[in-house]
Amino acid sequence: MRVFYAALVSVALWVAGVVVVDGESSQPGDKATGQQVLAWAQHHTNPILIGSWMFMLGCIGFVWVAAELRARLAEVEGGRAGVSTALFGGAVGTAVLGILIQAGDVAVAINKSDIEASAAGALHGLTDVFFVGAELFAIVPLVALAVLAFRTHVVPRWWGVVSALIAVVLAIGPIGWAGLMFGVPIWTLVSAGLLAFRRPVTAPRVAPASA
Repeated sequence: MRVFYAALVSVALWVAGVVVVDGESSQPGDKATGQQVLAWAQHHTNPILIGSWMFMLGCIGFVWVAAELRARLAEVEGGRAGVSTALFGGAVGTAVLGILIQAGDVAVAINKSDIEASAAGALHGLTDVFFVGAELFAIVPLVALAVLAFRTHVVPRWWGVVSALIAVVLAIGPIGWAGLMFGVPIWTLVSAGLLAFRRPVTAPRVAPASA
């Protein structure tokens, strides 16, 4: 059950963080100047800091979820548990880049009285760089779970297919943002829920070698 609770908390922090930042302020557009970015940070400092902090805490929670998933999946996978380990590694990469998505705006908001407009614009622009990186890293845990769904039935095969489809969306540049913003949170909740409430699956026994 703890993996599901951890997933709930993580996704709740993601959603709440985005709502706080976007609900209290209108983020600068892609073509915003550095001065516009700086003015935005100066007028909406608290929502930026609070919302971004919540989102980043959600990313840390995602690492905990991934660790719980890895432990459960490794038991079922058996052997060296390479696929389960890949799932965990990909999730950690996604979480780190997710934190960095917000880090630039946090730095601008903290230093709003001292930072130059050009630096504010550059830091805000890094959001897109890390967002794309998070999209690509998120492919790894989704594909890993899809592989294990068909190999071990630790989760239903239909969920393996859904995981693979979300991974395909993440890999397609123009629509990858939707996979990260909507697909990954849903995948986190459903995957954790299936492992928490589904009857445990044990690793297949290997028959001892005959003399």
